[in-house]
Amino acid sequence: MNENSEELDNYLNNHYIHKSNWLRAAVLGANDGILSTASIAIGVAAASNYREPIVLATLAGLVAGALSMAAGEYVSVSSQTDVENADIEREKIELMEMPKIELQRLAEIYEKRGLKKETALIVAKEFTEKDALGAHIRDELGINEISQAKPIQAALASGAAFTVGGLLPFLVTLFVPLKSMEYSLYASALLFLIVLGILAAKTGGSSIKRAILRITFWGTVAMGLTALVGYLFNVNVG
Repeated sequence: MNENSEELDNYLNNHYIHKSNWLRAAVLGANDGILSTASIAIGVAAASNYREPIVLATLAGLVAGALSMAAGEYVSVSSQTDVENADIEREKIELMEMPKIELQRLAEIYEKRGLKKETALIVAKEFTEKDALGAHIRDELGINEISQAKPIQAALASGAAFTVGGLLPFLVTLFVPLKSMEYSLYASALLFLIVLGILAAKTGGSSIKRAILRITFWGTVAMGLTALVGYLFNVNVG
């Protein structure tokens, strides 16, 4: 029995959906860190003949972006948590006030998923006897351990990933020759984005080719438009 249970756990852990929460936050943070910081650096580099303004603007964008990403992720995921908790509290009240209706509702859910009416009712009764609230949270509200919002985890993952991603173009502004700064930033950022896309695709089990094409296209658009703004407002700041 223990061997079968262990095999089942290993099988379930092989599915990529278990990684969806932290993977989404980490990929979004790293991608935004690379793209935002590189775009700022390219825009300032296109408008300046000096390294100091480029480095300062890039560093400011890195710090502000990491904090903004972490705060934004925390607020948005916390809002989702509030909605989930409100629904759970409402479900508790409904189970106390109208248990028969809730039982029937649960049976209808199982019936719509393919069970016969009699079987659906039996399953609903057994789940209700064991853990009525848990059954309704999972099957009626669609909340489970995988999809449940985790604000602190999402905020830390996003902020840390943005910082790591943003450090890469920042290092380029420190050491790459000033004359080729824009092109070096674009090429290096594109390389970083491609590597990130490959890692994310492998971790999530999705298409590597699609990830590279998507990240290359939108990265080029973002950095190209930012460079254009820099050239249009070239003020040669020192």
